Amino acid sequence: MNDGLRADALPLTGRIAGQMAGRRILVSRAVQQAGKLSDGLKALGAVPVEVPVLEIRPPNSYAPLDKAIGALKSFDWLILTSVNTVQTLAARCVLQDVDVSEIELLKVAAVGSATAEAARKAGFRVTVVPDSYHSEGVVAALRNSVGGKRVLLARAQVARDVIPEALTAVGAQMTVVDAYLTALPDGAQAALIDALKAGVDAATFTSSSTVRNLAEVAREAGIGFPFADVKAISIGPVTSATLREFGWEPAGEAEVSDLSSLILAVARVLDGNPGSES
Repeated sequence: MNDGLRADALPLTGRIAGQMAGRRILVSRAVQQAGKLSDGLKALGAVPVEVPVLEIRPPNSYAPLDKAIGALKSFDWLILTSVNTVQTLAARCVLQDVDVSEIELLKVAAVGSATAEAARKAGFRVTVVPDSYHSEGVVAALRNSVGGKRVLLARAQVARDVIPEALTAVGAQMTVVDAYLTALPDGAQAALIDALKAGVDAATFTSSSTVRNLAEVAREAGIGFPFADVKAISIGPVTSATLREFGWEPAGEAEVSDLSSLILAVARVLDGNPGSES
């Protein structure tokens, strides 16, 4: 995902910053990731209210990931699903003295521009960045290129099986390894209670995990979910679908599944114009 605001967002920023002033926006991303979204909201005059419901932790075992890294030269494709995946994979490569920049024949698909940027900085040669920043977008971008190929998918320990199932169906030889897992952080219940007591105008959701985990935190805190009189803004269609599973119709959805577009969607919803960003 992109960080910050795109250049074409600057006129919009100036136009509606006044309406955003003082509006309290719940940010449920992991502590390590919340800063960019919060900074973007502050740039519009909003008040980000950070209630992290995700904590990035090591997988139950690094053994499968390390084994795959040791055999990285034997793969035709590597799929990187997030910046967290890139960071973990790069760190494990260093531990094994594997220089990914020397693996010239490995093609890399990165989900989202931020993931692609992180991958390039780590030395990977990024070949494909799907137009849609979710599993279905990866499948659409690769389905005609991976038949008979060895494909390594590195991802969160709990993730949808859309990519491995769809690519296996077109003949890819899939290896799936866990790079990290997400868990509920300590103190989330108290933070949510305090946030809602002070008042929240809208809540941002950057993944299906943020929806499910926030719902779980609310349940444990004895708080009804969805939150009354709080507008939900989603980063994309998959996250929106998860919100609907919990009975929360999104008031807005990012046109592109990145932080910049999410921030603009928040601005438009609170400005009373949740339509297209174009």
